[in-house]
Amino acid sequence: QVQLVESGGGSVQAGGSLRLSCAASGGAFSRYSMGWFRQGPGKGRQFVAGISWRGGSTYADSVKDQFTISRDNAKNTVYLQMNSLKSEDTAVYYCAARPLGDVTTTPREYDYWGQGTQVTVSS
Repeated sequence: QVQLVESGGGSVQAGGSLRLSCAASGGAFSRYSMGWFRQGPGKGRQFVAGISWRGGSTYADSVKDQFTISRDNAKNTVYLQMNSLKSEDTAVYYCAARPLGDVTTTPREYDYWGQGTQVTVSS
C-alpha cells in the first residue's frame, strides 16, 4: 500500500514562498507519475502541477511561472516550490500518485492521496 505524507504548508504573507514536500512509501515511486492538487474553501479539488515518471512536468495555467514541481527518486519525494504567493493560492494542497500512466489533471485517475497540508496566504 502506497502512503503519501505532505509537509511544508503554513501561513505566509502575499509575495512570499513555500516549498511543499510529499514523501512516498510502500511502492515503486520512480515508476509513478505524481500530481499536486489543491482545494480552496467551497471549491472542488483542482490540478496544480504534475511530474511524470519520465520527469516531464505539467502546470495549471494559473500557476505557470509561479510554481515549480520536482522529484527526487532517491528520496521518494516530490516537491512543489511556490513563489510569489497570492491570497487566491490559499487552499489545502494534496499530492497524489498514479502508478500507471502519465500525468493527468483529473483527480479520479490518481490511485493514492496524501492527507493534505494547509497553505494560507494573507494579504
